[in-house]
Amino acid sequence: MDGSPLSKRALHIALSEYPDVDVTVLHVINPAQPGYSYPIEFETEEEPLHGSPEWYERSDELAERLFEEVDAIAEDYATDVGTEKTVGEPGRAIIEYARRHDIDQIVIGSHGRDEEDQSFLGSVTETVVFRSPVRVLLVR
Repeated sequence: MDGSPLSKRALHIALSEYPDVDVTVLHVINPAQPGYSYPIEFETEEEPLHGSPEWYERSDELAERLFEEVDAIAEDYATDVGTEKTVGEPGRAIIEYARRHDIDQIVIGSHGRDEEDQSFLGSVTETVVFRSPVRVLLVR
């Protein structure tokens, strides 16, 4: 989950369509694209230098904020979800996570941009769809 509207919609769909399964929300901190992992407005004077220990601390803080939103969504469905975060290129990190864990299906938004974007797939989703070792439910 990257915090985009479609990633949140994907979580809603996962929780409503599969109420009796364990759901894990994975957030990938992408050091190659600072600020992309969690769509939030930054004050440039306050934002730590990219790649610095402070930058990673800030990324962790933003991930925790995202997980608070995840918990609130899960509460609407009277369930709990697991949350995990990792660092890396998002598409590859998602595939690697699915390979290393007992994952049956990936539910993912078609892209992390604005919902009105007419693109069919974003680059992360394209990587996941074509390389996934498990089924992928694409949410548009």
